[in-house]
Amino acid sequence: MKLVRYGAPGREKPGMIDANGKIRDLSKVVKDIDGAMLASGGIAKIKKANLKKLKTVSGKPRLGPCIGDVRNFIAIGLNYSDHAAESGMPIPPEPIVFMKASNTVVGPYDDVLIPRGGEKTDWEIELGVVVGKEARYLASTADAAAHIAGYCLTHDVSERAFQLEHNGQWTKGKSCDTFNPLGPWLSTPDEIPNPDALKMKLWVNGEVRQNGSTDKMIFNCAFLVHYLSQFMTLEPGDLISTGTPPGVGLGMKPPKYLKADDVVELEMEHLGRQKQRCVPA
Repeated sequence: MKLVRYGAPGREKPGMIDANGKIRDLSKVVKDIDGAMLASGGIAKIKKANLKKLKTVSGKPRLGPCIGDVRNFIAIGLNYSDHAAESGMPIPPEPIVFMKASNTVVGPYDDVLIPRGGEKTDWEIELGVVVGKEARYLASTADAAAHIAGYCLTHDVSERAFQLEHNGQWTKGKSCDTFNPLGPWLSTPDEIPNPDALKMKLWVNGEVRQNGSTDKMIFNCAFLVHYLSQFMTLEPGDLISTGTPPGVGLGMKPPKYLKADDVVELEMEHLGRQKQRCVPA
């Protein structure tokens, strides 16, 4: 299934994309696409519903982030060997973990705000993993699949000056408002033949900047879910952003960064396409 949230910011309704590419309203089946829905068996309810009887949504409504009310947003740094190389950093022996503020999460076509004082705002296409049920001290990577609700396209926007030149950890450069467009849809695992072999591409103003595949990840999705569960309890609706391939602005010679009116487009195999315009905060 391809699950979406549509409508005005803060008032999104749950929906799913049918075989004809139309949005079907799921409001009579579940209240939202969020952690509470996942924890209460909402996916099973949707599967049992007669989707042909659900109302088709007319027009072209705004799409919100495909998972609502994200509480814990966990991100992985330098998880592609070729991205680590372009950053001039060694391949990490264990995942590099940092957190992003939940208010970074916006819809896939919403504007990205260049933060006040920001000089080096950068792009990063990533695969997102949404946790489907509580994961704590998982015994092995084989146990991880049962704890994954689905996958989505996520844009880990970064302000490199805040991240790397203001001391401390990376969080301050990753947590500015709008710094994580999410969606357009959440694909349940049955929609994804192999999450560890998804092609992805990112453009800035029509120019290809990133062109990679999740098969270059150092630590794959199952490993990350298992690994993180050793340090924290993963809860339904938590989001894991799994790292980015090479081609970010920081790695260009000379570096290039986003500015007002730039347009970023992202696409990932089976997970759809995003488009954002950059505007001053």
